[in-house]
Amino acid sequence: MNILKILKKTVIDSQLYVSLMGTLFAVFFMKEQNTFRFPTFALIFITYFSGYLYTKYQYTRHFLKILVLNATAGIVCAFLIIHNHNEIRLLKWFIIVVLGLLYNSFFLDVYIRKIPLLKVFYVGLVWALVNCWLTLPEFSMPIFLISFFFITALVLPFDIRDMNSDTVKTFPMLIGVENTKYIAYGLVFISNIIGIFYLDFHYALAFFMASIVTYFLIYFSDNKRDDAYFSFGVETCSALPFLFLVIMEYF
Repeated sequence: MNILKILKKTVIDSQLYVSLMGTLFAVFFMKEQNTFRFPTFALIFITYFSGYLYTKYQYTRHFLKILVLNATAGIVCAFLIIHNHNEIRLLKWFIIVVLGLLYNSFFLDVYIRKIPLLKVFYVGLVWALVNCWLTLPEFSMPIFLISFFFITALVLPFDIRDMNSDTVKTFPMLIGVENTKYIAYGLVFISNIIGIFYLDFHYALAFFMASIVTYFLIYFSDNKRDDAYFSFGVETCSALPFLFLVIMEYF
């Protein structure tokens, strides 16, 4: 039990886990588009990690340290882009960072997280832009839609978890837990249909297998479940397409 608590504190609560899961989701599409490069992997991971740290610690006594860390991360990311890519990708990255700040920043009177029902779609939007725009020479609508619907579906179980503590109206509060799950099922289904028509066979199959696991985790989502179910189980779903792809390719 102590080992589990240590893992939760050092890996999950530190935001390392969600950052890695988001990065592996992007890697899945980079591999499919044959655009994978390690500097891009590092860029995405650092961006996610610094962004989640900013969101988590902005109201704490550690915030100044986080700002210094974020500034350093920004310099590293800019160096990675300038050294390995071009000014267009630097502009794309900057826009995505600004969108992240608009999601939840204390210096704004109204930010996205305060707007009822918008949060789930906004998280899907930002993650989708990383996959379909930041990592590719041109905007890819199919990858945007696959990412957007899938990630939006994954955010809904977290709203189910937080429905008794959220101060902003969410789908579980308005339509109930079961109806929220139906929305999530539908979003995952739509992303799969697009994937079948757009992705190469092995990638579409990996995404389909990941979706089966995702369906089960959505089905058993409940606001009485332990936080680890969501922060480890549901969070892992975004990396499952890549993990199933690796299993099929190497095992």
